[in-house]
Amino acid sequence: MAEKEQRGFEDLECYQLALKVYHEAYRVASLLPSEEKFNLASQLRRAATSIILNIAEGYGRYHYLDCMRFYYMARGSLTETLSGFIACDEVTYSVNELIWQRELCHSALRSLNGYIRYVRNQQQGSQEYGHQAVREELPTYELDQVSPDNV
Repeated sequence: MAEKEQRGFEDLECYQLALKVYHEAYRVASLLPSEEKFNLASQLRRAATSIILNIAEGYGRYHYLDCMRFYYMARGSLTETLSGFIACDEVTYSVNELIWQRELCHSALRSLNGYIRYVRNQQQGSQEYGHQAVREELPTYELDQVSPDNV
């Protein structure tokens, strides 16, 4: 019997639940009236997309504090997406869906919080870099003074 192929962040439960939130957000956004195309629909899609992208980016980082920074952003985007679902319910764009959407978002949030705890406890990279987030040195640029004659 062949073993299941490990795919990385795609195997995380919090990522799989975030994908469900993402699909639900896109489904709801597609049902919104045309006057919401560039407002609520766009914001709902961007917030839901931010969840999955930040989980993936955090997974790809080495130092645990750097990872958690992206997981915290994903958590914020998850609550933003829930707020979008609430807004849709408030203006009756969706009917009787909020209970399920809230449950889905809270499940994803619990899973993400659990993964954040796991990553914090592992403290990957702290032996090599300590307990401060890794920061890249910013390049310095020198600009020559531009005179009107040189332009």
